[in-house]
Amino acid sequence: MSSEVTDIYEQELQEKKAVLQACQQSKNVLTCSDCEKIFECDTRKTYVKAVYESMAKGQGGGFEF
Repeated sequence: MSSEVTDIYEQELQEKKAVLQACQQSKNVLTCSDCEKIFECDTRKTYVKAVYESMAKGQGGGFEF
């Protein structure tokens, strides 16, 4: 796998993280768990997906916690 692919996933993750942090600041919360819309928030869902994709680097597979 090339570092270009890795950079794409990392770049996407950083972009989604910035959007998430801006949302948290606009709602004056420190974390998403402090927000009343945590389970229905598309911004958070998009960020979590970007985290998984960054971890998998496009290789698919699931992550279990």
